[in-house]
Parts: sequence; structure tokens; C-alpha cells
Amino acid sequence: MLGATGYIGGRLVPRLLNGGYSVRVLVRSPERLAAFSWTDSVKRRVGDARNRSVVSEAMTDGDVVYFLVHSMSSGKHFSSIDRDIAQNVARAARSAGVKRIVYLGGLFPEHAALSPHLASRKEVGELLLASGMPAIVLRAGVVIGSGSASFEMIRHLTEVLPYMPARPR
Repeated sequence: MLGATGYIGGRLVPRLLNGGYSVRVLVRSPERLAAFSWTDSVKRRVGDARNRSVVSEAMTDGDVVYFLVHSMSSGKHFSSIDRDIAQNVARAARSAGVKRIVYLGGLFPEHAALSPHLASRKEVGELLLASGMPAIVLRAGVVIGSGSASFEMIRHLTEVLPYMPARPR
């Protein structure tokens, strides 16, 4: 799994473990694993998903790859990083004999100008679907739940702003 320490991944891992599945995670920052109760129950590989050999090693003997990462926090070139990771994942999955890639992208309106973030999420989904690997692309809107970045931002705004003006379209 790529993105195990994120909001969705951190909640998916225990469900997979409770379902009897063996879970392997690829993490850039192993210290982030310490925050999760399931840390000792997973196999782990430390490294960057931009590195082909690291991704290939992480997928050895895997059946399903959960692709839950995006690189928006990597700066203005995040879309090229996302593209590289998607291509690495597809190639490595094919070589390792993975049966399916499950990708979590974003909702977007058809035929509309997209933000760089949504355009990148869309592109990654399209790359995975066109890769020749069996892939599922799930699309989610803003994920709001206790601890999610969106929830925490909204919570913070309600604490520091006496009111939030909104302008109708």
C-alpha cells in the first residue's frame, strides 16, 4: 500500500488486517508509522515511490496495490512527481504479477477547466487505466472526518473567524 500513513490509508490498513489479509506498506517516513496501532502487524518497506527499484521490491508477491498517495505537498512540480509515481507503480505491478491496482482520485466535472490538483489526480487515474494493468479508479470529493486535513482546516477556521462571508455564484 502506498499512502498507509495518510487519512484513508491509516483507516484501511486495520480493516484489511482484520479481514485476514497480509499488508505491506511503502513509507517514506518510517517514524510516521509509530502513530498507528497496527504498525507491528504489517510488513514495511522504507523508500520513495519515485524510485523504481524500491516500488518493485515493495510489490514482490503482492496481489493488490492500493495507491493512496499524491504529491501536492512537494511543491509546484507535484504533477510530474505524481505522473512518475503512477508510471512506476504500473510498471512494477505488471512485473510483480500484481492482479489489480486500486487508486483513489478526486471528483471532477467533465469538460471543465480543472485545478492543477484535480488535473493531476485525473491524469494519474487515466495513466493507471491505460497501463494495461487491471485498475480501479475511485473518485472521492473532499474527505471530511476527524483528523483529516480538510476537517482540521474547517475546525481551525471556525475557531479563529467570528464569521465566514460567502458570496453566491
